[in-house]
Amino acid sequence: MSNKRFGKVLLALMLALVLALAACGKGGDDADKKSSDKAKEESKNEEGLYSIDDFSKDTSNDGEPIEGGEFIFGLVTDSPFAGTLNYNFYSDAVDNEILKWMDESLLDMDESYNFTQDGAATFEVSDDKKTFTFTIRDEVKWQDGEPVKAEDWAFAHEVIAHPDYDGVRFDATLRNIEGIEEYHDGEADSISGIEVLNDKQLKITYKEATPSLLSGGIWTYALPKHIFKDIPVKDMSSSDAVRKNPIGMGPYQVEKIVPGESVVLKKFKDYWRGEPALDKVTVKVVGPQVVVNELENGSIDMASSFPTDQYPDNADMENVEFLGDVDMAYTYIGFKLGTWDKKNKRVKPDPNAKMADVNLRRAMWYAVDNDAVGKKFYHGLRWNATTLIPPSHPTYHDETIEAPTYDPDKANEILDEAGYTERDEDGFRMTPDGEKLVINFASMDGGDTAEPLAQYYIQAWKEVGLNVQLLDGRLQEFQTFYERVGNEGNDDPEVDVYQGAWGVASDVDPSGLYGPEAIFNFPRYQSDKNDELLAKGLSEEAFDEKYRQEAYKEWQEFMVEEIPVFPTLYRAEIVPVNKRVTNYSIDKASDLRLYQMGVTEEEPVK
Repeated sequence: MSNKRFGKVLLALMLALVLALAACGKGGDDADKKSSDKAKEESKNEEGLYSIDDFSKDTSNDGEPIEGGEFIFGLVTDSPFAGTLNYNFYSDAVDNEILKWMDESLLDMDESYNFTQDGAATFEVSDDKKTFTFTIRDEVKWQDGEPVKAEDWAFAHEVIAHPDYDGVRFDATLRNIEGIEEYHDGEADSISGIEVLNDKQLKITYKEATPSLLSGGIWTYALPKHIFKDIPVKDMSSSDAVRKNPIGMGPYQVEKIVPGESVVLKKFKDYWRGEPALDKVTVKVVGPQVVVNELENGSIDMASSFPTDQYPDNADMENVEFLGDVDMAYTYIGFKLGTWDKKNKRVKPDPNAKMADVNLRRAMWYAVDNDAVGKKFYHGLRWNATTLIPPSHPTYHDETIEAPTYDPDKANEILDEAGYTERDEDGFRMTPDGEKLVINFASMDGGDTAEPLAQYYIQAWKEVGLNVQLLDGRLQEFQTFYERVGNEGNDDPEVDVYQGAWGVASDVDPSGLYGPEAIFNFPRYQSDKNDELLAKGLSEEAFDEKYRQEAYKEWQEFMVEEIPVFPTLYRAEIVPVNKRVTNYSIDKASDLRLYQMGVTEEEPVK
């Protein structure tokens, strides 16, 4: 049997297991349900695949919100949330799902991810595009009633740049501010590029004019100085002001926290855009395995995410409508190529790392069939990825770039030519130096597909002679996974390869994930050429969109050549919403805001 044919047979077996697991997670009467959404059924093609293009981005319920409405938001995660409830300190996407209810950016964005004048603050830009003068609207208040001031915004910068700050926000974005590195290094008592003009106006001068300043390259979250000023910076992230009694300037304010489990929020009547439609929002943790039951039972009105592998069996859920869009995210396989230098706060490449040979990395990319994975595991709602700028950013995603696709014969050829020819007693390839090669693979727990998907990758690599072992022989819990892969600068030496996922920022600039000073650069990859291309995309010339497009085309092509990571799947964002919900949209171009969302019935539709 050829390698290609054997791989397809194996994949079919793995997929059968996935579908069996998904079926076990549902009630036995599902097959008897009649579809309430014929459009979804008709959107399947002959292969039973779905397309994200066939989903609506807006709720169809056009009724008026009732007074006193309450809403339950399912926070889908297989582990407790960390509870770092302040934008200046949080580090994971789960906490962000809570934060979006209680706090918000001072600047708004349009559908192209450019800052607008519609947010809590407006701005003016100098002719040289280096100095921004921000004006906070008079009606913007903290949830304790204090006005949001320019000094709060300045204070956030001072805290993040402080040498005792233990968060992850002091990155290239903030380092671009004049005088901030001198302040960080203890050479100055203040940041020369930040000036509080009055209670409502803040001026920031940047060292370099970059197009990112207009699309995400500005830190837009204030920190209430009247609350944090007496807390040592090193203690802020663990303080009650973050963990127990957090406040923001968003539409809902925290009333009660059950650590790791739930957060109850009440409406903030003085929210600057207007009084919110709901009286109460409860955010509660829901495991991926039970999210379907929670939706069916009306125990939650919405889920923060929905396992796309479970969508076909639940497309006809009668009390829920599914919204969909291209997700600002991708999954990927990453290779550990160095460590994080905590002292100097930058990547430290290791030329002797186990995965340092790009030929080994390239062969591992050719060995996996991501197109089949997307179709069979996710029914077309995830699809083969090619570059590290996803199609959620269509101006810069370059679909013409050719990346490795499934070809185990090619993978074997690359490994042979690179010297991985000698085999050990178990038939696995050894290093070109004749040493045993065992590759430790870290992957996260969560959802029915997690285990079989990880095993598929391991088996696919085995087919080309590589001995890849699941780290510790099991999947890693979410928090543990990121701690071992590199969160907070930790790099477990036992991890060689890992399967991760990134939600990308509004600004297309990828330096926050792959730059030399980015703590989220988990592969710990650095090269002069990479630095050069990232800088090109942030240069003054890159204010010209065509120039910037070309810069990021070069970068995408370069990363296909270097392969510190390779993307596996682009993703559909599927959002299940109870049919009593009104005034809600996931469309980036929508005028609807979170405070306008309401419910038209007292109890969820069941």
